[in-house]
Parts: sequence; C-alpha cells; structure tokens
Amino acid sequence: MAASKPVEAAVVAAAAPSSGNGVLLGAIYLWSRQQRRRESRGRGDASGLKRNSERKTPEGRASPAPGSGHPEGPGAHLDMNSLDRAQAAKNKGNKYFKAGKYEQAIQCYTEAISLCPTEKNVDLSTFYQNRAAAFEQLQKWKEVAQDCTKAVELNPKYVKALFRRAKAHEKLDNKKECLEDVTAVCILEGFQNQQSMLLADKVLKLLGKEKAKEKYKNREPLMPSPQFIKSYFSSFTDDIISQPMLKGEKSDEDKDKEGEALEVKENSGYLKAKQYMEEENYDKIISECSKEIDAEGKYMAEALLLRATFYLLIGNANAAKPDLDKVISLKEANVKLRANALIKRGSMYMQQQQPLLSTQDFNMAADIDPQNADVYHHRGQLKILLDQVEEAVADFDECIRLRPESALAQAQKCFALYRQAYTGNNSSQIQAAMKGFEEVIKKFPRCAEGYALYAQALTDQQQFGKADEMYDKCIDLEPDNATTYVHKGLLQLQWKQDLDRGLELISKAIEIDNKCDFAYETMGTIEVQRGNMEKAIDMFNKAINLAKSEMEMAHLYSLCDAAHAQTEVAKKYGLKPPTL
Repeated sequence: MAASKPVEAAVVAAAAPSSGNGVLLGAIYLWSRQQRRRESRGRGDASGLKRNSERKTPEGRASPAPGSGHPEGPGAHLDMNSLDRAQAAKNKGNKYFKAGKYEQAIQCYTEAISLCPTEKNVDLSTFYQNRAAAFEQLQKWKEVAQDCTKAVELNPKYVKALFRRAKAHEKLDNKKECLEDVTAVCILEGFQNQQSMLLADKVLKLLGKEKAKEKYKNREPLMPSPQFIKSYFSSFTDDIISQPMLKGEKSDEDKDKEGEALEVKENSGYLKAKQYMEEENYDKIISECSKEIDAEGKYMAEALLLRATFYLLIGNANAAKPDLDKVISLKEANVKLRANALIKRGSMYMQQQQPLLSTQDFNMAADIDPQNADVYHHRGQLKILLDQVEEAVADFDECIRLRPESALAQAQKCFALYRQAYTGNNSSQIQAAMKGFEEVIKKFPRCAEGYALYAQALTDQQQFGKADEMYDKCIDLEPDNATTYVHKGLLQLQWKQDLDRGLELISKAIEIDNKCDFAYETMGTIEVQRGNMEKAIDMFNKAINLAKSEMEMAHLYSLCDAAHAQTEVAKKYGLKPPTL
C-alpha cells in the first residue's frame, strides 16, 4: 500500500493471479507451471497437487533402493533367518501400533533393529522409521528425529522418514533443519503433495518473519529512487504537501529565474523542505520539517505530515505514526491534511496486516472529508486487497464522480471488475472488463497505469502479443519506470520462454533504478530456476536491503531461505529440481 510503493503497483502485485503454491513454489513457480503443462499434454488432464496424501504408518518395507537385494553366498541362509526374525518382530510391533499400544510397539521395533543384519540397509531403515512413528504418537520428538536420522542415513531418499523428521524438527523449533528436510521431500515428490508443500510454506513464513523482525528493527533507512517517490505522490490529487509551491511562498526575484534553485520568502523549515522536493533533493526534507516542528512554526501541521510521509517512504513506520497521529488529532488543521494523514496511516496499517484499523482510518477520512477523491481511490485499493470487489468498485465510482479526469481510478475500476470476473470464471464479464480497458486507454492515452493493468489482464488471457504492445506503450510514456521492464521481462519468459530477453529486460530495470527491489527479487527467482543458487541468494539479499516494510522483507527472506535450503539439499542428497 501507500507506505512502501505506489499504491497502484501494490494492487497489481496483490491482485495478479498467483503463480506459485506457497512461498517455496514462489521460488520455483516457472518450473512447476511448465511441469503441470507437460503432465497435461501427457495425460490429457493435469492432476495438480495430491490432496491429503497421507503417509500411512507403520509400514511393511521401505521402497526399494539400489543394491538392496539379498546377498548371495554361503551366509545368505543365516542372514535370511535373522531377517525373518526381525520382520516377525516388526510385524508384531505393527499390531501393537494399530492397537494404540505404542510402548509395546517400540519394544518390538527395537528388537527388530537388533536382529536385523547390518547390511540390510533398506529393511533396517524401515524398522527405525516405524519406531519413529511410535515415538511420534507419544510426542517424543527428540527420539523421533534421532530414529528418522538413522533411517535416512541408511536410505537417503526415504521420503517418509524425511517428512517425519521434518515434523519433529518443527515441534522442536528447529526451523532450518525442518526446512531442509521438507525441501528434500518436496523435490522427491515433484512438488505434488499438499502436506509437504503446506509445511514448507509454513516454516518459510515463520523463518521470514523472525529474520525480518530483527533486520527491520536495525536497518539503515534508505531513500527510494526519485522515480519511485514521484510515482508515489502522483497517486494523490488532494494532497496539499505534494502540490507545487505557491507564488507567495517564493521570493520575487526567483519568480523569473526558471531552471535555477528557488529561495523561499519566509525563514520556514517547511517551505525549504518544499523547495527541496521541487529540486528532488529528498534527503534534506525530514531535517527541514523537523526545524519547522521544533519551532512550532506556521506550517507545523504540514511539516508533520510531510515528515511522516518521508518516514514512510524510507520504511520507518514507527517514526511516522506519532506524526500522523498528531496531524489527525489537530482539529484546527486543514481537513485535507487530516484526511491525507488518515489515508497514509490506513495504508501503513494494511502493510502491517491490520485490516480492521486500516478500514477504520479510511472510513474516518471519508466522514471528515467526503468530497476528497483520494479517500475513495485509496480505499478502493484496500477493498481489492481484502477481496471486497463490489465495495472497491463503488469507491472507484465515487472517486470518478468527484474527479472525472482521474485516469488511475478508471483503470483500477476496470482491473477490479476484471479480477472479479476472472476469479469467478465468468467469460461474458471478462470480455466486458477487457472492453472497459480499451475504453480507458482510448480516453486516457497518456495514462501508463491503464496500459500496465490492461497488460496484466491480457497476460492472464494468454494474449501475449497484445500484452507486450501494452508494456511498450508504458515504456514510451514512462521510460524510467523500472517495474514495467520487469513485467515485460516476465512476459518474455511466459510467452516465448526467452530467458535471455527476459534477463536483459530485468537487467535494464536495475540499470534504470538500482533501488528497484522488485527487479532484484524477480532476478533472484529466475536464477533459482536456472539452478544458480548463489546468485539467487545474492539477488534476494539485495532486495531485502531495499525492502520498505517488514512484511515485504519477511517475504524476501522466505525466498532467500528457500534457495539456501535447496543448496543444502543438493549438497546432502544430490537432489535438485529441474532447471530452465
């Protein structure tokens, strides 16, 4: 939302169709999509993820492993007798297990382990895994992990033992070890089992949140690129602090000096901050606003709001909130200042995953300034994120009524209607929404966002050539918008499987804006597809350092941890998912 990126871009990211099945597949979504397409071509129908495929326990024998047959030679008969006795003890243990007598089952499995010839790796691994299953029923997680480790040492690709150990590690709060085990399971199962996918997603999110909380607390504030800041402010039309300086705020001699730095008429920190905004000298704005606030000057309310806005832009929500709170509580302040503060605080709450507080702020803004188009524009985007599409459309309609020239609101209304139709698989409504996009870009040919949102919808409909044309129009209008290059690069991968062209466009995005976290994230994701885990991790770390909210940072850490886990699994078990 508004505190971290231009809100319209946030809506595109949040509302676009999901390409992965959880965070782990978020890092390998291209492969999974191609794999499902291959399956569909081979069988006529893709089965998708296996639902609730239970790993039943205990079991008879482990799945065969190379070289696990019974040895030939003089000692074979003796070994078979020992193995038969071990199997009998295991079978007895299975009966106790099914009867819920887990202690007795453990005794039998222990006997089976002691009787089993040491060279019978697969059988022995089964006995350890069965004993782990009994320990699991008694919630003895340390013993579960130990026995599963024995089973995996004997049979390194033993899915059932790996998954049981992953669950034990989860209970023991060994998140890193849990992630590595469940990653191995996902690869061995071809990312087709929902149980293991859900566990991978869960532990990745937990790890991401833990790391982001610590990193975000100690991070160095970072000013976004000028293009990002200008794009952010362009999403507001009733925002006093982003308007150009008034004539009375400039000295007479500077009114005729076009292209030269302006000097403000009054000795005001706020007016100096506004001057710096016009010069795109953004690093000095917070300090100048602080001077106005400390002096309790004429423009204190404006300075509080401008300072809070730049705190949000550099990702310091904790510093922004007191300033926003104060502006909102200033009954004597201009109502548009208070409404804008409510919009920005509401957007901040949404980033922090507090939708109730966010909704309350937007509703309060509508109550105190009902003719403010920005309130309905930004609340409409909030409603999209909350999947309240009908309410979102109503808000966009109100924004359009108040400001008929608002191209953004009209484009986003079309996108909201499209998402509703797409999700509901309503072909007639989809066509109506697509026609709506055509009308918007015809009416507002200079609105880059209209082309970008239309391109998203066209990509969904696999009209790749036309989507590519729309992205080209975006680039013509906003050649310094790095995000558009990233989307166009992703389109080349989906449309033509042109990896070189896709990477070239995303590299161009980084060249245009070396603070574009979306570009680094996407590049990292592609490097995962290519099997270049070291480079992928480097890209994710760059994106982490640029993240503007704790929530974004948590997501990026999840992707980075997924790549780390795949690296470790490749080292330990020689397991790698297919690459591009």
